[in-house]
Amino acid sequence: MLNSPTPRRIHVALFISAIALLVWSGIQPRDRLTWLLEVWPVAIGGAVLVFTYRRFRLTNLAYYLIWLHALVLILGGHWTYAEMPLFNWLRDVFDWQRNYYDRLGHVAQGFIPAILIREVLLRTSPLRSGKWLFVLTLAFVLAISATYELLEWAAALALGQGADQFLGTQGDPWDTQWDMFLALVGAIASLVLLSGVHDRALIQEKLAPPSSP
Repeated sequence: MLNSPTPRRIHVALFISAIALLVWSGIQPRDRLTWLLEVWPVAIGGAVLVFTYRRFRLTNLAYYLIWLHALVLILGGHWTYAEMPLFNWLRDVFDWQRNYYDRLGHVAQGFIPAILIREVLLRTSPLRSGKWLFVLTLAFVLAISATYELLEWAAALALGQGADQFLGTQGDPWDTQWDMFLALVGAIASLVLLSGVHDRALIQEKLAPPSSP
Protein backbone atom coordinates (compact mmCIF):
# COMPACT_ATOMS: atom_id res chain seq x y z
CA MET A 1 0.00 0.00 0.00
CA LEU A 2 2.84 2.41 0.84
CA ASN A 3 4.32 2.05 -2.65
CA SER A 4 0.98 2.41 -4.40
CA PRO A 5 0.51 5.60 -6.43
CA THR A 6 -2.88 6.17 -4.82
CA PRO A 7 -1.59 7.37 -1.41
CA ARG A 8 0.93 9.59 -3.17
CA ARG A 9 -1.83 11.18 -5.22
CA ILE A 10 -3.78 11.79 -2.02
CA HIS A 11 -0.75 13.36 -0.36
CA VAL A 12 -0.12 15.59 -3.37
CA ALA A 13 -3.79 16.62 -3.43
CA LEU A 14 -3.68 17.49 0.27
CA PHE A 15 -0.50 19.51 -0.23
CA ILE A 16 -1.76 21.41 -3.27
CA SER A 17 -5.12 22.19 -1.67
CA ALA A 18 -3.36 23.43 1.48
CA ILE A 19 -1.14 25.72 -0.62
CA ALA A 20 -4.20 27.02 -2.47
CA LEU A 21 -5.98 27.75 0.80
CA LEU A 22 -2.86 29.45 2.17
CA VAL A 23 -2.63 31.69 -0.89
CA TRP A 24 -6.35 32.51 -0.66
CA SER A 25 -6.00 33.37 3.03
CA GLY A 26 -3.29 35.91 2.19
CA ILE A 27 -5.59 37.83 -0.14
CA GLN A 28 -6.92 40.79 1.84
CA PRO A 29 -6.85 39.16 5.30
CA ARG A 30 -8.53 41.06 8.11
CA ASP A 31 -5.14 41.96 9.59
CA ARG A 32 -1.90 41.32 7.67
CA LEU A 33 0.33 41.06 10.74
CA THR A 34 -2.04 38.60 12.40
CA TRP A 35 -2.13 36.55 9.20
CA LEU A 36 1.65 36.27 9.18
CA LEU A 37 1.78 35.33 12.86
CA GLU A 38 -0.92 32.67 12.47
CA VAL A 39 0.08 30.95 9.24
CA TRP A 40 3.84 30.66 9.66
CA PRO A 41 3.46 27.19 11.29
CA VAL A 42 1.66 26.03 8.12
CA ALA A 43 4.47 27.24 5.88
CA ILE A 44 7.26 25.83 8.05
CA GLY A 45 5.42 22.58 8.77
CA GLY A 46 4.67 22.09 5.08
CA ALA A 47 8.33 22.59 4.18
CA VAL A 48 9.41 20.05 6.81
CA LEU A 49 6.89 17.49 5.55
CA VAL A 50 8.10 17.89 1.97
CA PHE A 51 11.76 17.64 3.01
CA THR A 52 11.20 14.48 5.08
CA TYR A 53 8.62 12.82 2.80
CA ARG A 54 10.91 10.22 1.25
CA ARG A 55 12.84 9.41 4.42
CA PHE A 56 10.02 9.47 6.97
CA ARG A 57 6.63 9.23 5.33
CA LEU A 58 3.73 9.43 7.78
CA THR A 59 0.48 7.49 7.84
CA ASN A 60 -2.42 8.73 5.75
CA LEU A 61 -4.27 9.41 9.02
CA ALA A 62 -1.50 11.75 10.14
CA TYR A 63 -1.52 13.63 6.83
CA TYR A 64 -5.31 14.04 6.92
CA LEU A 65 -5.11 15.45 10.45
CA ILE A 66 -2.22 17.77 9.57
CA TRP A 67 -4.25 19.12 6.64
CA LEU A 68 -7.19 19.73 8.95
CA HIS A 69 -4.96 21.57 11.43
CA ALA A 70 -3.55 23.67 8.59
CA LEU A 71 -7.11 24.60 7.62
CA VAL A 72 -7.89 25.73 11.18
CA LEU A 73 -4.76 27.91 11.23
CA ILE A 74 -5.36 29.30 7.75
CA LEU A 75 -8.94 30.34 8.50
CA GLY A 76 -7.84 31.84 11.80
CA GLY A 77 -5.13 33.77 9.99
CA HIS A 78 -7.49 35.13 7.34
CA TRP A 79 -10.28 36.31 9.63
CA THR A 80 -8.47 36.28 13.01
CA TYR A 81 -9.59 33.89 15.73
CA ALA A 82 -11.80 36.54 17.33
CA GLU A 83 -13.70 37.36 14.12
CA MET A 84 -14.23 34.05 12.31
CA PRO A 85 -17.64 34.64 10.62
CA LEU A 86 -19.24 31.25 11.33
CA PHE A 87 -18.42 31.52 15.02
CA ASN A 88 -19.57 35.14 15.10
CA TRP A 89 -22.91 33.86 13.82
CA LEU A 90 -22.95 31.07 16.45
CA ARG A 91 -22.10 33.64 19.12
CA ASP A 92 -25.06 35.79 18.12
CA VAL A 93 -27.49 32.86 17.75
CA PHE A 94 -26.60 31.26 21.09
CA ASP A 95 -25.87 34.52 22.91
CA TRP A 96 -22.30 33.51 23.68
CA GLN A 97 -19.99 36.03 25.30
CA ARG A 98 -17.19 35.55 22.77
CA ASN A 99 -16.22 34.06 19.44
CA TYR A 100 -15.16 30.51 20.33
CA TYR A 101 -13.13 29.74 17.21
CA ASP A 102 -9.93 30.29 19.17
CA ARG A 103 -11.08 27.64 21.67
CA LEU A 104 -11.62 25.22 18.80
CA GLY A 105 -8.15 26.10 17.54
CA HIS A 106 -6.57 25.13 20.84
CA VAL A 107 -8.50 21.86 21.02
CA ALA A 108 -7.05 21.15 17.57
CA GLN A 109 -3.61 22.14 18.88
CA GLY A 110 -3.85 19.11 21.18
CA PHE A 111 -6.01 16.71 19.16
CA ILE A 112 -3.95 16.69 15.97
CA PRO A 113 -0.32 16.90 17.20
CA ALA A 114 -1.07 14.05 19.62
CA ILE A 115 -1.30 11.56 16.75
CA LEU A 116 1.78 12.99 15.03
CA ILE A 117 3.79 12.80 18.26
CA ARG A 118 2.47 9.30 18.93
CA GLU A 119 3.59 8.16 15.50
CA VAL A 120 7.08 9.60 15.83
CA LEU A 121 7.53 8.03 19.27
CA LEU A 122 6.28 4.63 18.11
CA ARG A 123 8.55 4.60 15.07
CA THR A 124 11.73 6.11 16.55
CA SER A 125 11.81 4.99 20.19
CA PRO A 126 11.43 1.76 22.19
CA LEU A 127 7.98 2.92 23.33
CA ARG A 128 4.96 0.83 22.40
CA SER A 129 1.23 1.35 22.84
CA GLY A 130 0.42 1.69 26.52
CA LYS A 131 0.37 4.04 29.47
CA TRP A 132 3.88 5.46 29.02
CA LEU A 133 3.24 6.33 25.39
CA PHE A 134 -0.02 7.96 26.47
CA VAL A 135 1.62 10.00 29.24
CA LEU A 136 4.64 11.10 27.21
CA THR A 137 2.47 12.11 24.26
CA LEU A 138 0.40 14.30 26.58
CA ALA A 139 3.60 15.80 28.00
CA PHE A 140 4.84 16.70 24.52
CA VAL A 141 1.48 18.24 23.63
CA LEU A 142 1.50 20.38 26.77
CA ALA A 143 5.08 21.44 26.03
CA ILE A 144 4.05 22.54 22.53
CA SER A 145 1.04 24.42 23.90
CA ALA A 146 3.12 26.17 26.56
CA THR A 147 5.77 27.08 23.98
CA TYR A 148 3.10 28.61 21.75
CA GLU A 149 1.78 30.66 24.67
CA LEU A 150 5.32 31.90 25.35
CA LEU A 151 5.63 32.90 21.69
CA GLU A 152 2.35 34.81 21.97
CA TRP A 153 3.72 36.55 25.08
CA ALA A 154 6.95 37.44 23.24
CA ALA A 155 4.92 38.80 20.31
CA ALA A 156 2.85 40.92 22.69
CA LEU A 157 6.01 42.37 24.26
CA ALA A 158 7.63 43.04 20.90
CA LEU A 159 4.62 44.40 19.04
CA GLY A 160 2.56 45.99 21.78
CA GLN A 161 -0.96 46.84 20.64
CA GLY A 162 -0.17 45.36 17.23
CA ALA A 163 -0.41 41.86 18.68
CA ASP A 164 -3.95 42.22 20.06
CA GLN A 165 -5.59 40.32 17.22
CA PHE A 166 -2.94 37.60 17.41
CA LEU A 167 -3.43 37.11 21.15
CA GLY A 168 -7.21 36.93 20.74
CA THR A 169 -7.90 36.99 24.49
CA GLN A 170 -11.21 38.81 23.95
CA GLY A 171 -10.97 40.25 27.45
CA ASP A 172 -10.54 36.91 29.26
CA PRO A 173 -7.76 37.14 31.91
CA TRP A 174 -7.60 33.31 31.99
CA ASP A 175 -7.28 32.89 28.25
CA THR A 176 -3.77 31.40 28.43
CA GLN A 177 -4.84 28.80 30.99
CA TRP A 178 -7.90 27.91 28.93
CA ASP A 179 -5.74 27.51 25.83
CA MET A 180 -3.40 25.00 27.48
CA PHE A 181 -6.24 23.14 29.19
CA LEU A 182 -8.14 22.75 25.91
CA ALA A 183 -5.01 21.49 24.16
CA LEU A 184 -4.74 18.86 26.90
CA VAL A 185 -8.42 17.93 26.49
CA GLY A 186 -7.95 17.67 22.73
CA ALA A 187 -4.91 15.41 23.14
CA ILE A 188 -6.68 13.10 25.57
CA ALA A 189 -9.70 12.86 23.25
CA SER A 190 -7.43 12.12 20.29
CA LEU A 191 -5.56 9.32 22.06
CA VAL A 192 -8.75 7.77 23.40
CA LEU A 193 -10.62 7.93 20.09
CA LEU A 194 -7.88 7.37 17.52
CA SER A 195 -5.12 5.24 19.06
CA GLY A 196 -6.66 2.00 17.79
CA VAL A 197 -7.25 3.47 14.34
CA HIS A 198 -3.69 4.77 14.32
CA ASP A 199 -2.23 1.40 15.29
CA ARG A 200 -4.12 -0.31 12.48
CA ALA A 201 -2.98 2.35 10.01
CA LEU A 202 0.65 1.82 11.00
CA ILE A 203 0.33 -1.91 10.41
CA GLN A 204 -1.66 -1.65 7.17
CA GLU A 205 0.76 0.89 5.70
CA LYS A 206 3.77 -1.18 6.85
CA LEU A 207 5.08 1.59 9.08
CA ALA A 208 4.75 -0.18 12.44
CA PRO A 209 8.02 -1.17 14.16
CA PRO A 210 8.75 -4.92 13.99
CA SER A 211 7.93 -5.55 17.64
CA SER A 212 4.53 -3.84 17.47
CA PRO A 213 1.51 -6.11 17.87
